[in-house]
Amino acid sequence: MADSKITKLVMIASSTGGPKALQSVIPFISKNIPAPVVIVQHMPKGFTATLAARLNDMSEITVSEVVDGEYLENGHVYLAAGGKHLEIMQDKRGHLQFKENMSDPVGGLRPCANVTLQSLVQASLDYLVCVVLTGMGADGYLGINELRNNHNLFTIAQSKETCVVYGMPRAIVEHGIADIVLPLESIGKEINKKMGVH
Repeated sequence: MADSKITKLVMIASSTGGPKALQSVIPFISKNIPAPVVIVQHMPKGFTATLAARLNDMSEITVSEVVDGEYLENGHVYLAAGGKHLEIMQDKRGHLQFKENMSDPVGGLRPCANVTLQSLVQASLDYLVCVVLTGMGADGYLGINELRNNHNLFTIAQSKETCVVYGMPRAIVEHGIADIVLPLESIGKEINKKMGVH
C-alpha cells in the first residue's frame, strides 16, 4: 500500500528509438524526485522487463516493470509491460494504482500511451509533467490534449535533431501543446527542475 497520496506525476511516451533515448533520460532523473515516473514504451511482451533492468542498472533511481495492482510511489520509475494496456486509477484515499488490461490494441499499439494518459483525466493531481520522445505516429497527443483541459500540465517534446523518428514529438509541437522542445540530453534535468529537484 502506498504511504502517501501522490500529488505529482511524470509521464513519458516513447516508441521507435525509445529504448536508447530512455538511457539518456532516466539516469539523469533524481532519486529524490517527489513524484512517480511512468513510461509507456511501445514494445512487445517479454522485452520490457529487460529494458527496465537495464535502466535500473544505469540509474540511481529505482526502475521496474509495472506489476498489475501495485500502488505508485514517489521516487520510482515504472515501465509499462509490453503487450498490455496500462491504466492508472485513483482510489478513494487518493492513492494511485496500476491496472493492466488486454483490451484491443489502439492504432496497432498495446501498450498505448493515450490509454494511460486518458485514464488520468479524473485523477486529482496538482501537477503533471508529460514527456514525448522519439517515435512514429502521434501516440500521446490525444491523451495530453485531453489532460490539458483540467490539469496543471507541463509538456516536453524531444527535439527533431535528436529523434530517431520525429513523429510523436512532432504531433504535440505542431498542435501547439508542447511547452518546451529540448534535445534528448537536457530532458532528464528539465524533469528534475520542474519537480523542484536540483
